[in-house]
Order: sequence, then structure tokens, then C-alpha cells
Amino acid sequence: MKNFCITLSMLALCFVSCKKEVKTETETSKVADSIKTEEPIAEQPLDSAAQMKAWTEYATPGNPHKMMADETGTWNCDMTFWSEANGKPEKATSTANIKMILGGRYQEANYQGKMMGQPFEGKSTLAYNNASKEYTSTFIDNMGTGMMVATGKYDDKTKSMELKGEMVSPLNGKKTPYREVYTIVDATTRKMEMFDTKNGAEYKSMEIIMKKK
Repeated sequence: MKNFCITLSMLALCFVSCKKEVKTETETSKVADSIKTEEPIAEQPLDSAAQMKAWTEYATPGNPHKMMADETGTWNCDMTFWSEANGKPEKATSTANIKMILGGRYQEANYQGKMMGQPFEGKSTLAYNNASKEYTSTFIDNMGTGMMVATGKYDDKTKSMELKGEMVSPLNGKKTPYREVYTIVDATTRKMEMFDTKNGAEYKSMEIIMKKK
């Protein structure tokens, strides 16, 4: 009798459980049916004339490229570095030769100097994307094997460009954010400031004062 009661109780429990599952599936099905999925709106294709116009505008240098071209020439760079917030500054000097390449569409800068007693050589590029309306900078040097890439916009009121990107730390192999502020001080002076992140806090890690020869 005891075994019969246990068996009966188990059958009742299974019945209730199955009934709940059927009810849940039915309710889920109803909810899914009630949600209407919107079909993506198909993008209207441009005719050949409109496509040609868009590509021409994309490829044609504009005022931002003229601003970059104004920096063509040789610049003396006074560099200051900080390894941590409020740390002892270290100094270095370099020379930057700046020119426009590929029909005035991109700016290229080649740096040479000394850093930490070692010969320093670096190369940067700067682009203004007519489609996205933003700047992109890249930088490589002989002090590492990685490339720094940052994007941002220019503020005409402050005469400065703020660029943000990520770099991989050689100490732990992890990506960390960095920020760069490039300011047009006057016709022959530029200031570049870099801010790194350490222990979750941003600090100023580099400043370069550039003077045109």
C-alpha cells in the first residue's frame, strides 16, 4: 500500500509538471506570435551619376586637408615624458619632417632624434575621412613592434583635435586606452599631449612642443 501511494504521488507530480510545461510553452508561443518582427528596410541603390558624385566627394581633398598641408616643413620637437602621475619628467628632442602624400590626401611625418640615450625614429600618418567627418592617426617607431591608431574630431573653437585609441602594454599584453590632444597654438607652434591610463586612472604621459624651422 505504501509503495502504491508513493507511485500515485509520483504520477500526480509528473502530471502537474507536464501540465505546467505545456502551459508555459503555450504562453511562450503566444508571446512570440504577438511580437511582430520588422523587416529591414532595403537601402535604395544610387544611380550611376549619384555614385560617381559620392566617390568624387569622398576622394577630393578639402579644407581639413589644406589645414594639414599648412604643416609641411621641418619642426623641432621638445619632448617631455612621465612614467606615472606626478612622476619625474624625462626630456628628449627630435626633428619632424612633415609632408603631404598621395595627392594631398594624407599627411606623413618622419621623426628622428634621441630617446633614453638611444637613437629614435618614428613615422606618423594623419587622415581626414570625408565620409565619416573624422581624423585618424597612426604611429610606429623603432622602440616597439606595435602600431598606435586613434580617431577623433577637430574643434575649431579650441583649435585642437582630440583623438582616442588603444595600445597594447608590453608589460602585460593587455589593451589600455589612450587619448591625444593636438593643439594649433599659432602658425609656427604646435602642442601634442598624450594621456595614458594606469591603475584605472588617466594621467599625462607625454607633451611635445613643436616649433617650425
